[in-house]
Order: sequence, then C-alpha cells, then structure tokens
Amino acid sequence: MASWVLSECGIRPLPQIYTRPRTGHISNSKNNHSRIRFFHSNQSKTDLKFREPIGCSKERNWALKVSAPLRVAYGEEEERGEIINRVNGVEEQPEFDPGAPPPFKLADIRAAIPKHCWVKDPWRSMSYVVRDVVVVCGLAAAAAYLNNWVVWPLYWAAQGTMFWALFVLGHDCGHGSFSNNPKLNSVVGHLLHSSILVPYHGWRISHRTHHQNHGHVENDESWHPLPERIYKNLDVVTQMLRFTVPFPMLAYPFYLWSRSPGKTGSHFDPSSDLFVPSERKNVITSTICWTAMAALLVGLSFVMGPIQMLKLYGVPYWIFVMWLDFVTYLHHHGHDDKLPWYRGKEWSYLRGGLTTLDRDYGWINNIHHDIGTHVIHHLFPQIPHYHLIEATEAAKPVLGKYYREPKGSGPLPFHLIGSLVRSLKKDHYVNDTDEIVYYQSDPQLSGSSNSK
Repeated sequence: MASWVLSECGIRPLPQIYTRPRTGHISNSKNNHSRIRFFHSNQSKTDLKFREPIGCSKERNWALKVSAPLRVAYGEEEERGEIINRVNGVEEQPEFDPGAPPPFKLADIRAAIPKHCWVKDPWRSMSYVVRDVVVVCGLAAAAAYLNNWVVWPLYWAAQGTMFWALFVLGHDCGHGSFSNNPKLNSVVGHLLHSSILVPYHGWRISHRTHHQNHGHVENDESWHPLPERIYKNLDVVTQMLRFTVPFPMLAYPFYLWSRSPGKTGSHFDPSSDLFVPSERKNVITSTICWTAMAALLVGLSFVMGPIQMLKLYGVPYWIFVMWLDFVTYLHHHGHDDKLPWYRGKEWSYLRGGLTTLDRDYGWINNIHHDIGTHVIHHLFPQIPHYHLIEATEAAKPVLGKYYREPKGSGPLPFHLIGSLVRSLKKDHYVNDTDEIVYYQSDPQLSGSSNSK
C-alpha cells in the first residue's frame, strides 16, 4: 500500500539496502524481531517503526531524518562487544602474545632475505682473520715493550675483547658460514679456537645442538632455564655461583668440562653423550690441539716467567670468558618483557628461534663481527656475519612484533650491565610440566616477597 501511495505521488520508494556486518551472523531465531537498531556515538539506541502514510504531498520530505550510524548491530552478542570490539569506531588490537604461534613460516623469512646475503666469500672471511691476528700480536708486543702498570689494564681490556673476536670467527667456521670448504673451516677453526683454549669440534657439536633446540627447556644446550625440580635441589653455593654477578660471567671453562646443572658429559671426552660414535675422532683431534696449546703456554711460562704470561695471556683470557658469557647470556635473557620457553608439542625450530634477542654493543659491534645481530643468525646460521645486518633489515617486515628492536648503545654497551643484573635477580627457574613456560623468581634471591 505504501509503495502504491508513493508511486501515485511521483516519488520513487527508497530501496531496501541493509549493510552486511563485517563479522558475526544474522540470527534466524523466532525471537529475533525484524527491526534494525542504529547505534550512534552520541545517542542511545533507537527503534525505527515505519507507519503506512495516509496521504501524500509533493512538498513533503520523505527522507529519514537520522544521522549516519557508526555500525548496524544484529543481535545481542554484537551489542555486548563479543563479536566486534570497537571504541569510537576503531577496532581494538589484541595484546601481543609472544608465546603464540607466528602467522608466518620459516620459508617466508628466508624468501625476504636477498640472495646475495647467503653467499660466502672465503677471501673476505680470511681478511677478518688476518686483521684480528695482527691486532692481537700488535697489542701483545706493545704491552710487553712498554711494560707499564698504566698500560696493562688497557691492554687486558683490549686483548680480552680481541680474544672474543677470534672466538666469533672460529664460531663462523663451526657453522660453515666462513666458507663452503669444510677443510678450510676446520683448519681455521682449530687454529683460532685452540689459541684461546676452546676445543673446536667439541664446542662445534654442542653448539649445533644449541641451535637445533634453541628455546627448548630440556634439549637446549646453552643458558637454558632450570626446571623447578632441579633448581630446588641446587645447593646454596651453586645457586650463588649461577645467579650472582660476576660468577656467571666466569662459567664457560667449567661448562666445557662438565656442562650445565642437570646435564652430564664433557666437551673433551669423546665418549660423552654430547657426541655420537662417528664424531669421536673429531673430538679427539680437538682435545689434542687444546692440550698442545696448554702445553705451549706452560712452556712459555718457564721461558718468560709465570707473572709475565699471566699479564700477557692469563688476564686477557678471563676477559674473553666474561665477554663470551655476557654476550651469549643476553642473547636469550634480560628483555624487559617475559619471553617464553617451550617443550613438548609447543616447541618448534621457528618458535624457539624467535625468542632470541638482538643487542647493540656500540663500537664493539664491528670488533666482534656483529654477533649481537643474533635473531637471524639463530634461524639461519649459514649466513656470513658480514651479511647479518642487511638480512635482518630485510626480514623485519615479516617478523613484525616477533622481532624486538634492541636498545641503542653508546660507544660502549654499559647499558647492558643493568639488563644482566636484573635478569639474574628474577630469572631463576621454570615450571616442571607446562609446554609454554616463563621464568619465575626465587624470593630469597630476588629480594621480593612473591614469586613472579
């Protein structure tokens, strides 16, 4: 009847167009009345009931005098905000959950990295070896010549840092990112690591285990969290040594001999459960090289005197150890937000790798070959260190919030000391059984009344 009256007045009726909701559904329930409810930013909801007109006039305005709705609600669920969550017309973003499976795959990250970042240049790699060896020899010669107690502390800091740089280049050999030639990698790796008392193959194999199981509570090999049952059984001395600065920064030589709490074996023992039978010859070779270097140091102590050897080699060696423990710990700890660890079906290579952290070390970045650019290295350890920064920049759009931008550093990374201390005070153990776990605190060590 209304359509006929409108047509007689020469007015075309408005078409019935209903905006389809972005989410949710239109209920067909009998209790759902056929009326549309408009929600305004400054009005309460209003029901519009259409009445059939009695007469018509060409001067009458048949337009509906209503303001445009922000949205059309279809049912009570949307009214309660259970389907669409909007504030002033803007959808609220859910809080980021670092333990949730990422919306991308490892192949997506790989595809974003330029092809030339995967190319290994052995000549370029060797140039870094030559550079670092020349600096090491030059520093030792200058310190021995000057032999001044004003110079020695500066020498120790510089030479210990260069020992750490040598380790990083040997680390690249162990990953095969130094070159595509396994023999070259093995020879250079043995020379560099043996010179700083690291058993090359023993370390290489356990470090491979670390990368293959990164982020896994039980299977990870390096700085993994202690399950609560193991932590509660530690004696007081072990707890203090593990969580009180500076003792954790001196742990590496002891780790090489006896691994972490809860694990058994040694990097020097070919029969250790770290290794499979086919790897035992390699472990023996590295142990022999380590023993030869230790014997050379003892011999030089007789020639030059033990005090001189302590100044030239002993103190820089422990500075190197502190660098190694400091950097590797902060690759996996000390972020402002809690980061997950996994076990069981929740663990995957990708999810475990995404819990690692990049760090900025200021002037030291170039000296230690950008080892602080660690996330992409952990996911793709075959990328040479001199391509890591470019590869990381290319992968950031894919990683999104799963990549945590490192805090900028001054010339020297003193800001990271605070991150280390805070982490050691609160990151003590994890739940024994859950498949996604976060560090908890021991109130006796953290100085708080509640475990977080």
